[in-house]
Amino acid sequence: MKLKVALALLCSAAMVGSGAGAQDLKLNEKGYFARHGLNVMVFSDYYPEGHQTGVTIVQHGSRVAANGDLRLEASPGQWSPIPLVGERIVDPKTQTISQALTYPDPSKNGKGFNPVFYPDLQLGYKVRVTPLEGNSVRISVDLDRPVPAAWVGKVGFNLELFPTDLFGKSYLMDGESGIFPRQPNGPVVRSAGAIVPVPTNVQTNGPVPSLNGQPLAAPLATGRKLVVAPDQDLQRLTIESRSGTLELIDGRLNHNNSWFIVRGTIPAGATVNALEWVVTPNVEPDWTYRPVIQVSQVGYAPDQSKRAVIELDPSDRDVKRARLFRLTDEGRKEVAAANPERWGEFLRYDYRVFDFSNVREPGMYVVGYGDQLSEPFKIGSDVYARHVWQPTLEYFLPIQMCHMRVNEKYRVWHGLDHQDDALMAPTALNHFDGYLQGPSTLAKYKPGDIVPGLNAGGWHDAGDFDLRVESQIGTVWLLAKMVEEFGLDYDTTTIDQQKRLVEIHAPDGRNDAVQQIEHGLLSVLGGYRALGRLYRGIIAPSLRQYAMLGDAANHTDGVFKRPVDGLGRDNNGTSIKADDRWVFTEDNPDRELYVAAGLAAAARVIKASNPKLAAEALAASRAVTKAALPRAKSVANKAFALSELIQSTGDQAYVVQLLAMEKDIVAHVEEAAWRLAPALPLINDAGFKLRLGDAVAAYQTTVKQSARTDSPYGVPYKPDIWGAGWTIQERGVRQYFFAKGWPQATDRDSWLNALNFVLGVHPGENNMSFASGVGAESATVAYGTNRAEWSYIPGGVISGTALIRPDLPELKIWPYFWQQTEYVMGGGETNYMFLALAADRRFGREQAR
Repeated sequence: MKLKVALALLCSAAMVGSGAGAQDLKLNEKGYFARHGLNVMVFSDYYPEGHQTGVTIVQHGSRVAANGDLRLEASPGQWSPIPLVGERIVDPKTQTISQALTYPDPSKNGKGFNPVFYPDLQLGYKVRVTPLEGNSVRISVDLDRPVPAAWVGKVGFNLELFPTDLFGKSYLMDGESGIFPRQPNGPVVRSAGAIVPVPTNVQTNGPVPSLNGQPLAAPLATGRKLVVAPDQDLQRLTIESRSGTLELIDGRLNHNNSWFIVRGTIPAGATVNALEWVVTPNVEPDWTYRPVIQVSQVGYAPDQSKRAVIELDPSDRDVKRARLFRLTDEGRKEVAAANPERWGEFLRYDYRVFDFSNVREPGMYVVGYGDQLSEPFKIGSDVYARHVWQPTLEYFLPIQMCHMRVNEKYRVWHGLDHQDDALMAPTALNHFDGYLQGPSTLAKYKPGDIVPGLNAGGWHDAGDFDLRVESQIGTVWLLAKMVEEFGLDYDTTTIDQQKRLVEIHAPDGRNDAVQQIEHGLLSVLGGYRALGRLYRGIIAPSLRQYAMLGDAANHTDGVFKRPVDGLGRDNNGTSIKADDRWVFTEDNPDRELYVAAGLAAAARVIKASNPKLAAEALAASRAVTKAALPRAKSVANKAFALSELIQSTGDQAYVVQLLAMEKDIVAHVEEAAWRLAPALPLINDAGFKLRLGDAVAAYQTTVKQSARTDSPYGVPYKPDIWGAGWTIQERGVRQYFFAKGWPQATDRDSWLNALNFVLGVHPGENNMSFASGVGAESATVAYGTNRAEWSYIPGGVISGTALIRPDLPELKIWPYFWQQTEYVMGGGETNYMFLALAADRRFGREQAR
């Protein structure tokens, strides 16, 4: 996307039109329209599948509308056609932002355009937004030519309204009115095999109107002027059409993850000003962003650094004293107070830090700032001893277990699933979720053959139910390191592989962590046995299955190759006959080495309890490493595999190979060196260690600098469209091992700050713990397998606060934001568990001594 921003933008405040008051919307130096209490972004983001693009409205600090753009459906879904992005122009002189876009006709654009996503429509257009007097903006759409006759009534401008904050609120549309419903409602009829709502003014035996011929929710209201939440001063929003009728649609009837949609269709023959709206959000003149006190929702050990971060409106000059209260039988007792030290500006807010590290007395506390109080948290040496890392092992990992029935007393989390895993994937296929099968299966099996041994072990990857080999082995490796590093031995779960049964909170006398490692190995080694190589992944063949919400037992019928109707076609156009999942293979030596490292680590940990499986894991690790090492390019994964094999075998041949990589390891110290920390005592080369130590010290200097200057959170942090929680946790684990191998060079707080970030010390008005069910306030609406119930899985860790470009940190209460609230195996949960367990062992043992 090209962006033209004149240098004069820096002084755009002086370039407002005549009659504009001091509080009118105007372009700011970040390229969007702003006034206090209101922002209008125009294609600052481009992520339509995630409701994060187009015209976007932030009202009183909260994003209330987004995805304002021309769409080909009244209620588009995740895989609906989206336009290609052209030039974006920000013009301070005219106070206008315009964005050029195109729907490309694949028949006229050659290769690279999938007709599934780009239908036979060639249409270029521009969306222009200009502020008017006060809080209003004018949205207009110009087309490069009229909409083709076949597409009239289908092409329209959609502006999506965020649902959660509107449930139970009212709307007015000309003479109509109503309440935004919590769930999409009928009545509906079945038309041409599809469920189509019936408008209240249409008889059920008559034709069902649809803006695009697809299943469509009947409009909640139609008219020329819509008022959203008229009784809520902080939410009131008016949309007035100057070019045609508006429709207010509940998109959730078509797609669970859709929003409320305001839509206006493009009339036949129109080009210039084909659509024109005036949008006026209400702004309260005395509104100020309320201070947000960001603390760990769990708490701190007495010897741990303790810093509350206070997020403030940048215009708030009334700095107050921060106060720490201890909770007593009589209520709150102030034990510390100070003027919080200003850190500076980050994103759109101003930040101050209240350091109360000198408070060591055990107890429950809250931090106060002005009239705001934090959630309660604990100070104590046992702060991580219960209810912190345990839910991940007690709940999340058992619930995600594939090929098992999972019970919790009266509750069944999911039934016995995927007993028909798996069929060999078709060749030369690009699966819709990104799995690629080349021209060969790379195994003795032909496409469609049953690959035995894959219907055991593994964990479902978030709500997608697939099994990626890297997430499987990544979970295995982290569990193995927790057993080795911290002596993890915890038993609250029965895992019966013979009966394929899991019983939560029913101990069976075996270490749950070891049993989970074995479960992961059943999948990875099962594939290796059958295929003679590692699998890439196992995933549903059809989009309908992939998008399924509910019990994993319903994902497939559990019977090999039984014909199932209605599964559609794959991306090659071939009809899908059965619902059995497909197994993909690949030739990827870098990923193979990553898996080899995990296999070697697992072998050490389960050697005593399961020597046969341990021997198989180690043998596979050796064989995979031998084959992949000469062809691999990833220095980090080469070092990883060799390090783990050195620890598992003591074989000096692996040490020699590792030392021969010294130059590359030093050049890639950030990615490679931390993986060597546990193996350093087994490497008898003082010169190598010295030179590596110097490289680590130099790298850690940059880490400390980034932690100080990137953000007020004490971690290197560059916000992105996806929440950074997983990345920060992974970096935290790296920093733990850097501290283990090179304690003099590494700041201990670096990995503890990563843990605190996950537990609540992160930007945005929602300062919940990313770990569901952990801490006083946590993510209890999450993108997991039970997201349709607006629920959560204890111990799951969401992706976390995301960036609405260019500068809004956001963490919404909405179960369908994968970029904010998704759980992913290998992404957050075991990294988080590792850090929490590391803190527990560190501070608990220090107290014991």
